[in-house]
Amino acid sequence: MASRFSGALQLTDLDDFITPSQECIKPVKIEKVKSKTGAKIKIGEDGYFDLSGGKEQKLQKVEITLADCLACSGCITSAESVLVTKQSQEELLRVLSERKYTDSKGVKRDVNLVVMSISPQPILSLAARYKLNVQEATNKLTGYFKKLGVDLVLDMRIAEDFAILEAQQEFLERYHNQQNDPAGKYLPMLASSCPGWVCYAEKTHGSFILPYISSTKSPQQIQGSLVKQFLAAKRELLPSSVYHVTLMPCYDKKLEASREDFYSEILSCQDVDCVITAIELEQMLSNEEKSLADLECANLDWPWEASDESGVWGHAGSGSGGYSDGVFMHAAEQLFGVTNPSMEYKNLRNPDFRVVSLDKDGKEVLKFAIANGFRNIQNLVQKLKRGKSPYHYVEVMACPSGCLNGGAQVRPPQGESTRDLVTHLNSLYRSLPQSEASENSLVSRLYTEWLSGRHSDKARALLHTQYHALEKSDVALNMKW
Repeated sequence: MASRFSGALQLTDLDDFITPSQECIKPVKIEKVKSKTGAKIKIGEDGYFDLSGGKEQKLQKVEITLADCLACSGCITSAESVLVTKQSQEELLRVLSERKYTDSKGVKRDVNLVVMSISPQPILSLAARYKLNVQEATNKLTGYFKKLGVDLVLDMRIAEDFAILEAQQEFLERYHNQQNDPAGKYLPMLASSCPGWVCYAEKTHGSFILPYISSTKSPQQIQGSLVKQFLAAKRELLPSSVYHVTLMPCYDKKLEASREDFYSEILSCQDVDCVITAIELEQMLSNEEKSLADLECANLDWPWEASDESGVWGHAGSGSGGYSDGVFMHAAEQLFGVTNPSMEYKNLRNPDFRVVSLDKDGKEVLKFAIANGFRNIQNLVQKLKRGKSPYHYVEVMACPSGCLNGGAQVRPPQGESTRDLVTHLNSLYRSLPQSEASENSLVSRLYTEWLSGRHSDKARALLHTQYHALEKSDVALNMKW
């Protein structure tokens, strides 16, 4: 699927790059010529020009696929202004419009069910933007999507609980494997829910770093399996006839949804067909000259069972999903018999690198960290390469302050700092009812009825993934530093 990047990527208000960047140079296609000196390129206001032939010749912008993206330091952190043709609000509106047209003409539908899954972080971002409480923002978003033609609007609590439970179990397995094979690459286990970090690891550090990354899918992709395989079967629909959209805090989620690993040849579809973000939702409303605050409300759907437990939930710990806290508390109890351990994080280099540890009998037995932003990620990788990483688990997120400050969250209004906005979003996240993954009875039932058991091959196939060390493409996104 070929897609064009739109314009130059303007990277603003960012301080977490490996080196400071100002603007991403648009990729251009240069035909190879026999020359000892190579091509001479001039960068003009309206494009790029080849001067090698003695006169200016405007160069054509290159067309690249998602697989060609190098996840350079700019795109990987917040992917400012990256719009991918099949991953945009325009594509969502096109699908909904075509569906309404076929209905009005009595034509057989290609899409029988449109499902929207919404993540907590963009809801909080939009609630802050339109000065709504979280419940109001959720209900108005649901009403907006249903008016557009979406059939079901779902929260992501089940997928998030699955992700935490699988990460907990994977950590225990890795811990025991490390005890039996100290030379193996089992620990530290590095979180895998951030696609920007995963993409960077695959294309920059390759086979060295990948064994450490958790194989557990992100909540977005677990939700994709739930919708395309469990829900579709329950509705007696072909998975390919279900159009699944997610609302996310990060443009990199578009890249994740488009990975070949999440395309099923048997089902002929992706787990997630389209990703839109908080900032794109703001643009959609702005284009219609609407405010979220003025829209009609509707309730979230709960198609999983008879009872209705829909709503926006959070987890203990960080606003990125609470992976560090969830895995730490489970490991403390299962490995060392410590229930309700102290979760007092200490800042190291900066507030985006925090550590927490568990002591027993005067010895440090667990050490976890949260590393947000690429300065801290680079430091973490360098420690690993020097064999000096003291951590058992690290919650890694590409954006400073994590997912609440994702690159596609609504930016702060003039006069408000990013720090102040993130503080407010953190307070909103902590006000959400907290989900205890181990106490989610529906998840327990789905393990049995859908996945054939907690440790089955089906559970492994649908809740885990794999990574690939990738060579940089011949088509490069070069950065001007």
